[in-house]
Amino acid sequence: MSNIDEAADRLEHAAATRTACEPVRDLLGADDIDLAYRVQQELTARRVGRGARRVGRKIGLTSPAVQQQIGVDRPDFGVLFDDMAFDDGATIGWDALIQPKAEAEVAFVLGADILDADDRAALRAGIRSVLPALEIVDSRVRDWAISITDTVADNASSGVFVLGSTPRSLAEIEPADVTMRMLRGLDEVSRGDGRACLGDPLNAVRWLARTAIEIGDPLRAGDIVLSGALGPMVPVQPGDTFTAHIEPLGTVTASFAR
Repeated sequence: MSNIDEAADRLEHAAATRTACEPVRDLLGADDIDLAYRVQQELTARRVGRGARRVGRKIGLTSPAVQQQIGVDRPDFGVLFDDMAFDDGATIGWDALIQPKAEAEVAFVLGADILDADDRAALRAGIRSVLPALEIVDSRVRDWAISITDTVADNASSGVFVLGSTPRSLAEIEPADVTMRMLRGLDEVSRGDGRACLGDPLNAVRWLARTAIEIGDPLRAGDIVLSGALGPMVPVQPGDTFTAHIEPLGTVTASFAR
């Protein structure tokens, strides 16, 4: 068995049993990002083979502070699947979660394929709508003890996500200028703004579009893109309700089963 298969098996078993595993950097090395993406691709192929449908991508490590913590100088990305998506106001069960954390983001839905990431005007024109989002990140690695290879292999520590119900256009919203407050119940637990995400969430989308072109798998019309956290992520407990106010974009809410 190759190290790629062994790492994929370890992460897949952790997800299936909802039991966190040891890091996979013992199999991949602490900084071989290309090898980690090959594990991610293997896990994606397995998931699609079981019937899941790709619906977009998520961007992680967009905060300079988090990059410094992990020891990298660039973002990473993972794949979004249809079974990860929940409607605004949904109650999310624990059947697919291990050690979740919530973060508020700006989400984009593409109206055209993005085949030239260097043309900023074309990039903006290719975005059909903008929505507030909650991403529930999760790690199959015990205690979130991750290096860059661990999180990349583990689909960029993806869990589930919730999109707001009121899409807006870029003619109405400048993503860099949004402000965010995230509440757990009535208590504010996170605060930030659009510039916390690589200076502008559109910078994150541009990075992803360029990277996707380079690997031969460009962003396509209809794709959802979660652009990265606007503020600190917060651990989730059973019974929690989170509401993100991303102004002037709107609000998005998710609850978690007890």
